[in-house]
Amino acid sequence: MARILLHLLSAFLLLTGANAQFQFFEQMFNGGQQQQQRQEPQNVPSDSSWYQQNYENAHCSNYLCPDTLACVHFPHHCPCAHPNYEEKFELGEGKKICLSKGGFKAGEAARKVELARKGLL
Repeated sequence: MARILLHLLSAFLLLTGANAQFQFFEQMFNGGQQQQQRQEPQNVPSDSSWYQQNYENAHCSNYLCPDTLACVHFPHHCPCAHPNYEEKFELGEGKKICLSKGGFKAGEAARKVELARKGLL
């Protein structure tokens, strides 16, 4: 009788150990699949509701720049949305434009605007 109990206990421990190993490998391999099945970030919607909501919720006691939502004292102080790729040029009458950087030197945007004003560009 003791021998049968010993065999049953050994079989139980063997099955429990094997089950634990299978669970370990199942979690390890399924975990990799779960990481691959993660959802990619969603694209922003094509409507302007996100922008409108942020614009309406922005607090600014001076001037709120419509393209960057920066709060500045005057409209021509608004920063460019992509300063690494754009250069700001202030026009007369408190207006500004952001031009794509086209040269290696600072001030290329101003030079291009002046050439365009003269009809040379």
